Formats: sequence, structure tokens, C-alpha cells
Amino acid sequence: VQLQASGGGLVQAGGSLRLSCAASGRIFSSHVMGWFRQTPGKEREFVAAVRWGTGGTYYEDSIKGRFTISRTTAGNAVYLQMNSLKPEDTADYYCARSRSGLNDSYTAYDDWGQGTLVTVSS
Repeated sequence: VQLQASGGGLVQAGGSLRLSCAASGRIFSSHVMGWFRQTPGKEREFVAAVRWGTGGTYYEDSIKGRFTISRTTAGNAVYLQMNSLKPEDTADYYCARSRSGLNDSYTAYDDWGQGTLVTVSS
């Protein structure tokens, strides 16, 4: 499957952005779609994941209550609504697919989109 992420940009602290990830190809109900982020010199960090079949979600602690992951199976897309953004949320954000179930390690994800840059100014 090919993944195309979009929606990044520059926003002031406290603002909101919605990232989108369009998938071409079949995503099965057992698969998991995730969002990760990365800043220069650091390892890719888990943000959120959603089970494709059930819609069940899983979040990294620092973004709970601020970010919401969702998916539309008909549209073959996954979203990340980001509210109350902080300067420390600045990063390249990546969407990815895992065929091995819910996991917060980037090594469990097989297919990756290109990054979309989110910059939060203070």
C-alpha cells in the first residue's frame, strides 16, 4: 500500500491542525494505521494508532486529550486532529501501516508515507 500524508504547516501555540493520510491499496481489518513523528537527531516517536477494523485507538501519553486519530474505511484514509498544539509538537509527522497488530514501535510498521512538517511557534 502507498501512503500519502498531508496537512502539515505553521501554527501558533494553542492552535489546531488536521493531518490526513490517503492510502492506495487494500487495508485489511486486522491492520493498524499509526502516526509517528520525528525531529532531527531523534528516533521516530509513536503518536497514535487506530485499528482499521474496529476503530479502536491508542495514544502516546503526552498527546492524550489533545490529539485524536480516526479513520474512514470507505475513503481509505486516516486522520490526526491535533488541538492545543505546543512548540514541542514540532516535528515531521508520518503515517504508517502495521500488519502485525497494535504496536507503538516504528519497527512494527511496514509501509510509510512521506513526512508532513508541523511547526508550532511560541
